[in-house]
Parts: sequence; structure tokens; C-alpha cells
Amino acid sequence: MVDVREVQTRSELKQFVTFSEKMYRGHPHYVPKLINDELNTLRRDRNPAFEYCEARYWMAFKDGTPVGRIAGIISHRYIETWKKRRARFGWIDFIDDPEVSAALLGAVEQWAKEQSLDGVHGPLGFCDLDREGMLIDGFDELDMLITIYNHPYYPVHLERLGYAKDVDWVEYVVETPAEMPANVDRIARIVLDRCKLRLVETTGKRDLLPHIDGIFALINDTYKELYSVVLLSEAQIKYYTKAFFGFLDHQFVKIILDRQGKVAAFGVAMPSLSKALQRCRGRLFPFGFAGILRALRKNDRLDLLLTAVRQDLQNKGVNAVLINEVWKSAVSHGIKYAETGPELETNERVQSQWKHFANRQHRRRRCFYKAI
Repeated sequence: MVDVREVQTRSELKQFVTFSEKMYRGHPHYVPKLINDELNTLRRDRNPAFEYCEARYWMAFKDGTPVGRIAGIISHRYIETWKKRRARFGWIDFIDDPEVSAALLGAVEQWAKEQSLDGVHGPLGFCDLDREGMLIDGFDELDMLITIYNHPYYPVHLERLGYAKDVDWVEYVVETPAEMPANVDRIARIVLDRCKLRLVETTGKRDLLPHIDGIFALINDTYKELYSVVLLSEAQIKYYTKAFFGFLDHQFVKIILDRQGKVAAFGVAMPSLSKALQRCRGRLFPFGFAGILRALRKNDRLDLLLTAVRQDLQNKGVNAVLINEVWKSAVSHGIKYAETGPELETNERVQSQWKHFANRQHRRRRCFYKAI
């Protein structure tokens, strides 16, 4: 008998957040998430997405032992923007037991029906900067900080319960060239001159601060037509800046300005924290923070997190300039490989840029949908 209980208290929320780390403890490919960041994301008094979202969280128990968890989210901004009356599920984990997965998803479906919604899709978060997509291929690859790991049986359970593919994302591991071709810098200068653009020179992290709002404005503009995306509010921009700015290295953040000094393109990368997070199990204190700082300073793997080019500058070589600049920093730091974040499988423009390098598509993840 599965007992599904709604999370009500702070201590229950912590149990909800730490469930996956306990379930996957010692797994070679699972990467724990930062516990405090997860708690802040799920707390109504911390996450500004609750200005337009509702959420409920459930855990499943068998004989008093926790065996699964799930979050249900209703984004009213999503419904208003996309004209689709859907709830979302996220933070889903469960043991390989059909009763457990059915009970958890059933809780979200019942809530969605009570709110007169038409369907449920996920895994998704509150917004596009949260982790999304269930892994369906690449289970033997090390996870990233920004993605979700799950066992191979998860998608099997969802399909059995009537969920089907809504959209897929793909990810690549790209080999960093030992050195950049001699003519690349010359071509990059030509592109910048022709488009009347300039690279931001940085000597430290604080040099990024004047451009943060411009970066998020470009995210809002260029990402708005991607799957399920809603515009980030000013409060959310401040929230994500505070949450992640401390982890950035200015050498891996490339910003291009137009002649008015506005952000026209950017690329954000970061040395991989996957192994450091495995060692500290998502806990910064007392010793996790030191391990993360070591990973940021010395690493052979780079995570490519975010990139955007203003629409009127796309297909003009600007993205190649960003890649060139990131690659130069990567080579100088001894980076051998870079991993992309999830890219929509239909986004051929983004994927085509990797054909110039030794690459391998190593993961695929899916957003499932079920009409109710």
C-alpha cells in the first residue's frame, strides 16, 4: 500500500529535497544538487516565481519508508502566454514500483483536474532556468549541475501511465581543440567590425555586473519562443543573479556590446562542478565549498550554460566569435572537453555549430505530456 502525503512543514520539505541524494547515494553518474538552492527554489517565501505560480509537493511512503517524491506546479504566466491549460510536474523520483509512480503522478493529475486544467507535462520547473527534461538516453554519462539524472526505468513508467513525448532536448560533449586555427581571430575581428560590435574586456567578476540586466533582457527576448518559456520578472532576475553570480569566472563569461553599449550577444560557461558535488553530496558546509572552489580553479571539463545572440545579428558569425573566445579561455585553463546544456532537438542552428569540432551527442531528455 502506497501512502502519498503532501509536504507541509519545513522539515518535510528538507526530506523532500534530500530524498534523491539518499536514493542515488554512491551512483557513479548522479550529481547531487546544492541543497540550499533547492530549498530556496521550492519555498514560497524565497522564490519570486510564486508571484505567478502555485505549487504543491508530495512524497510517497511504503511501510513508513520514503519511496518517491513529486512537485506539481501551475504557472499562470505559462497558461496566459501559451494558451494551454496545463499543470507541470517536476522533482520526480521514485523506486522501480508501478504503484509508487502511479500514486505520485495521480496526485498531480487530480490537482490539475480540480483546477479545471486539460493536461500535465514535465519534468519542468517554475521557469526555463530551472532543470527540465527526463533522461531517456545517456544513462551511463556523468550528470551536470544544471540537468536531471534519473534511472532508465523512469520513462518506462511514464509511458505505461499514458504519458507521451511532447518535446526532446539533446546534449553534446565537444572536444576542445589543442589550439585555435590561426585565422580564427582575424575572422572574429572582421565580424565584430562589420557588425559594429565590441567584446567586453574583463579583469574580474565585478566587470560583469553592469551587463547583468542586459544579459537577462536578451534571454527574455531570444528565448521567448522556445518550448514552455515565460518571461522572467525583475524579481526573478535579481534572484538568479544572486544565486549563481558567485560561481561565475569572468574568464568564461563572454559579452558582446553594440555601438550603443547594449548587450548584443553573450555566452556563459563554467568549469564542471559535477565531481565536486558528488564528493560533498550537495552540501557547501563544512567542506563542500572548498572542493567547489578547487573545481572552479582546476578542471579539464567545461559546462556550456547559456548563450544568446540578438535576432538581427543571428547567422552573421557572432556566435562563432563567442565560441572562439570561450575556447581560448578553455585552452589556456587546460580544458579538454566541454558539455552543452540541453538544446531543443529542432534547434538545428545551435547544433550545427558543433560540426566544426570533434563531438558526440551523448544525452537525450524528454518532456512528457498527458491529457487528463
